Amino acid sequence: MKEPILGNPQNTIRILQKYQFTFQKKYGQNFLIDTHVLDKIIRSAEIGKEDMVLEIGPGIGTMTQYLACSARKVVAVEIDAELIPILEDTLQEYDNVRIIQADILKVDLVKLVEEENEGRPIKVVANLPYYITTPIIMGLFENHVPVKSITVMVQKEVADRMQTGPGTKDYGALSLAVQYYAKPYLVANVPPNCFMPRPKVGSAVIRLERHESLPVSVKEEKLLFQIIRASFNQRRKTLANGLKNAAELNFSKEEIETAIAKLGKPAGVRGETLSLEEFARLSDFLWESDKASGKNE
Repeated sequence: MKEPILGNPQNTIRILQKYQFTFQKKYGQNFLIDTHVLDKIIRSAEIGKEDMVLEIGPGIGTMTQYLACSARKVVAVEIDAELIPILEDTLQEYDNVRIIQADILKVDLVKLVEEENEGRPIKVVANLPYYITTPIIMGLFENHVPVKSITVMVQKEVADRMQTGPGTKDYGALSLAVQYYAKPYLVANVPPNCFMPRPKVGSAVIRLERHESLPVSVKEEKLLFQIIRASFNQRRKTLANGLKNAAELNFSKEEIETAIAKLGKPAGVRGETLSLEEFARLSDFLWESDKASGKNE
């Protein structure tokens, strides 16, 4: 199999000029041009010859070439139709790559994994556009796509949010959701000069290792995440007010205040101080109050 040739700036520029490609701001396109970072991503993702890898946003195929040399199969999903002819060119000598032109948020990934990997867990690797990082990662988890790990390049601020704990300014719904499903590990910080064009902010590679068993158990997972989202929608509000004002929740003031008291917290507690385990207990208290009143029969 051909050694990767993309990853250095000269070859990237040559391909872009050959196809007269112009970067699309709406897709948040920033292509990696640092071979050291690419090597680090491949190593940290622990790609082996038995693995199927889903790559989201392959761009011109830079990381795809590296993945193809390490994995059994790579399925690369690219939203920008202008990049498909370039990908067909840069990946023509890699016979274990399938290119799909689609919006990843609209692809039935459970079905794709069934077709391409007989439903066995896959590894996800991506250089994600900053504007859509959270919906993509949460979509993979909440839709229960069989994923072993997710190794992604994201905005540094987002990587910080994924791994932080209660009481910090970066702690929020994303922190809790990621930590419910996976163990986050920061792999590397990546400066803007590693990309073309240069983004205005720093980036980081983070690996999310899927939990073999969930760290907390809850009666109703959907309710847990409704409560978490409501708790952080208006950070300045108390937890009780956040839950009372949430359109997707249907609890009385008394039910909410009773559940918070059962948690052993003061009435004015804020959601940002609760751990994942405390949110799970709060969710179960509210689920039980619903059951007692017959609402979730």
